[in-house]
Amino acid sequence: MSAQQTPLWIGTYPVAGAGTPVGQGEGIWRVDLDPATGALSGARQVAQTPSPSFLALHGTVLYAVNEQAGGTVGAFDVVGDTLVHRGTVPSGGADPCHLLLDCDGRALLVANYSSGTLGVLPLDADGGFATPGPDLVLGHAGSGPDESRQESPHAHFVAHDPSGAFVLVVDLGTDEIRRYRRIDGRLVEDGIAASLPAGTGPRHLTFSADGRLAYVVGELDVTVRVLAWSDGAGTLVQTLPATTVPAREPGRRVLPSHIARDGDRVLVGVRTSDVLARFAVRADGLLEPVADDALPGAWPRHFAVVDGWTVVAEQVSGGLAVLAADGAVVSTLDLPAAACVLPAR
Repeated sequence: MSAQQTPLWIGTYPVAGAGTPVGQGEGIWRVDLDPATGALSGARQVAQTPSPSFLALHGTVLYAVNEQAGGTVGAFDVVGDTLVHRGTVPSGGADPCHLLLDCDGRALLVANYSSGTLGVLPLDADGGFATPGPDLVLGHAGSGPDESRQESPHAHFVAHDPSGAFVLVVDLGTDEIRRYRRIDGRLVEDGIAASLPAGTGPRHLTFSADGRLAYVVGELDVTVRVLAWSDGAGTLVQTLPATTVPAREPGRRVLPSHIARDGDRVLVGVRTSDVLARFAVRADGLLEPVADDALPGAWPRHFAVVDGWTVVAEQVSGGLAVLAADGAVVSTLDLPAAACVLPAR
């Protein structure tokens, strides 16, 4: 790899997609991004591990969920541009789908989708697992009006409150953002930070630069909602369509996925429409739609803005697409069932 390249870790699903049997050769890949042109190159599989659909990095340790019914999380030492497996432990639930390193670096927080639980995995000083499993599993109760998707809690995303005082869990199944407070070094339930309109199906969130607003993507009602945020709680102030572009195949449900803020814009990946929706952040922090940029592949599950380029993981078509700031596609790269994009440094 030349000095000019930016390395990326890529998490994947089984080739046949989410919900299919794991163990079909899926794993973690390494890809190089040219920061000058946005070109991708050098794709190589560096670890085989079941359904590593989300990744997190802590110094020289890479963590990967194993999104399956018997949920686990694996830890890998980064050695040059390769990975060496260190250990795997239970995630604290079924189908782990998101990871977050806690503020002090002493725990890994895991959102387990199917069980709706938050698992807390203690870490050693060098980033290894300190215990053979979670030392705390926090569950929840509830449901939503969409009987096919909201029959029970579904923890989809875990985040820190901007103040650092709380941990937040975005629950697609109950239309809530759950809140946990630290007491004597442990997380305890602390109520609901925000309740979204019934059927929203909140999936991911991101915050404004000053932490005074939260931007929440609704998977089930195809929305982006803006919440005024204060003291660990949010109040709805704006609702916008995540996209107005219909599904490429008539009759398919449009499903927004990941949301992220990049400076003065907010980006949303939208599956079946297969677009990257762009919103401008106004001076008051509210959002204004700008464009729906068509993607070359299908099912944008996750993306990351790296060196000014937006690198999108296109799960169903299999591959990565790189977009410039104006939405133009500048490069693509075939890669099986891409699900997560993580800069390697």
